[in-house]
Amino acid sequence: MLSAGIVGLPNVGKSTLFNAVTRTRKAQAANYPFCTIDPNNGIVTVPDPRLEVLSKLSGSKKLVPAAIEFVDIAGLVKGASAGEGLGNQFLSHIREVHAIVQVVRCFEDDDIHHVSGSVDPVRDIEVINTELVLADIAALTKRAERLQKLVRTGDKVAKAEASLIEKLLPHLNDGKPAITAELSAEETRICKEFFLLTSKPTIFACNVAESDLAAVSSLMNGGVPAPDIASLPAAIHVQAVQKYAAAHFATQAVVISAQIESELVDLPPEEANEYLQGLGVQSSGVGSLIRSVYYLLGLRTYLTTGEQETRAWTIHAGDKAPQAAGVIHSDFERGFIAAETIAYEDLVTLGSYAKAREAGKLRIEGKEYIVQDGDVLDFRFNV
Repeated sequence: MLSAGIVGLPNVGKSTLFNAVTRTRKAQAANYPFCTIDPNNGIVTVPDPRLEVLSKLSGSKKLVPAAIEFVDIAGLVKGASAGEGLGNQFLSHIREVHAIVQVVRCFEDDDIHHVSGSVDPVRDIEVINTELVLADIAALTKRAERLQKLVRTGDKVAKAEASLIEKLLPHLNDGKPAITAELSAEETRICKEFFLLTSKPTIFACNVAESDLAAVSSLMNGGVPAPDIASLPAAIHVQAVQKYAAAHFATQAVVISAQIESELVDLPPEEANEYLQGLGVQSSGVGSLIRSVYYLLGLRTYLTTGEQETRAWTIHAGDKAPQAAGVIHSDFERGFIAAETIAYEDLVTLGSYAKAREAGKLRIEGKEYIVQDGDVLDFRFNV
């Protein structure tokens, strides 16, 4: 299972967010640096309203959503690449995950200590990025030194790696993450062997206070901001993060309130919804964050539905029909014949497989079909 590591400076809300997305109180969340030392791991279900709709259509007895893993990692401080704080431990834990969720503090609270003494999310991002870049530079420099002897012997693999390192080091020395370097398909393949920290896809979670969530969410969703909303410190912070994320990481930033979501952990869904509506918001943003991370990891979902269950199956973007079938069972892939396919929207609009077949929306796809997110599939196979 692919995993996303929750990272950030101390006291930005990482452990609170972890508890929120995993709907547990597994991670200690306290107002002092390094309250998290060993990483916490949790399996998180991916919110997907399509499952409920399909289950009603099929009369399913059970719903099975997709899932990914989140890892709560110790806070990073300046100098981590040189071993400051829990630097070496922190970096080794990041190396083990497949994507990064960088939590950025966008709330003002004099009672919660900030390691730098003030709230400045762009500065915080640059602190973490600098440490990750420095760690990658050190790793590539050591690798280049080890390759020198092989390069002199004419080893083609070593020469290709050395050439790529020569290309990456200036990029990193400019403070840019490896993931934004322009690489060919072959260079990208080689780069994966380096296990660089800055080559991991990243998303930013702007953690705002409960009192600011409704206003900031409205602003970020394209609402026309009133002057008092646009001038909110939280709104200014979030907009700065969004611009920085797009310009320097070619990625997005989402707005969440970890504190609100952590308060909902023990509430049943109906009471949780009432609580959120009382605050003037549809959600704290955690559901959107989980879905965004799922896509960030390159994962997509196809659906199956019937009387026994409606299930979301996880595949990688670009997987073909036989590979998708193999997620259910290896026999399905080995004996794949065809996939009876319909888009979720078409099936729901028409209301049944019979009507979908009459309308020509239910089609048969073969081995070369690339499965699309939201396809509802039924496989034909023979073993």
